[in-house]
Amino acid sequence: MPELPDIAAYITALESRIVGQPIEHIRLQSAFLLRTAQPPLSDAEGRVVRELRRIGKRIAIGVEDDLWLVLHLMIAGRLH
Repeated sequence: MPELPDIAAYITALESRIVGQPIEHIRLQSAFLLRTAQPPLSDAEGRVVRELRRIGKRIAIGVEDDLWLVLHLMIAGRLH
């Protein structure tokens, strides 16, 4: 899986920047990118990021109260 080094690099770069920080705002580029909406994305806003994990080709962001945001970068995905 050639994507795994990229995922690991993203996690390493993100850890020092977001772990321990509150999520201020989540902006979804397109509603077609969202798989589930329960709980709504806005529930993560204001919660502090507790940890990051790689789950296969996904980046999982764990926030307070055991809520997780899971990102899949797709084939040529970029994280902005």
